[in-house]
Amino acid sequence: MTPNPDIVFRASGLTKVYRNGALEVHALRGINFQARKGEFIVILGPSGSGKSTFLNIVGGLDTATAGEAWFADHQLTALNEKGLTQYRRDHVGFVFQFYNLVPSLTARENVQLVTEIARHPMTADEALALVGLSERADHFPAQLSGGEQQRVAIARAIAKNPEVLLCDEPTGALDSATGIKVLEALTQVNRAVGATTLVITHNAAIRDIADRVIRFADGRIVEESVNTTKKAASEVVW
Repeated sequence: MTPNPDIVFRASGLTKVYRNGALEVHALRGINFQARKGEFIVILGPSGSGKSTFLNIVGGLDTATAGEAWFADHQLTALNEKGLTQYRRDHVGFVFQFYNLVPSLTARENVQLVTEIARHPMTADEALALVGLSERADHFPAQLSGGEQQRVAIARAIAKNPEVLLCDEPTGALDSATGIKVLEALTQVNRAVGATTLVITHNAAIRDIADRVIRFADGRIVEESVNTTKKAASEVVW
């Protein structure tokens, strides 16, 4: 069967079990999932619910114990480490809670680290402009606020023109006002680049900016809903 070209991700029976001697921890218990091109999906759930494990598998950072995960027509669960590395390099942008910027490099130089290895990158200045940091391009991380550093991290993630943007608690270390600026940057990037965007968060208020909301609990998807009252990031009440 030819896959639907509008579907970016699909997972079937995705399972992850961590073993420590005789102890087994079931992080994922048979996840079924699809995401369409350009969709903005918020993933909610408490710590230990499996949401980060799921994001790591569809991002090619971890492997499944059983089941299948696909990106377009590429079966991620069949790739070896070299194949997963190429997938991450060519198709995926990552944003984490901690910015992981190189302190000795300017904002522009931090973004250029990605453009040098990408297939069809935008320029570092284009990426910084998308997140509203053109005037801060020559500043070092220590000269930037936490929110500005996170926006540099977003610019770095999208500079490769990825089809997918995966964000794990991108506002977790920020206050509400700064977090809203970061969410505005993510939604702007989603619109401008068209990257399918998955955002993990503990903050249920962030669901208001999503096209679709998925809730994890105990390694399962327990709730999934389309957001019919989508708001701008500036309208989110934390």
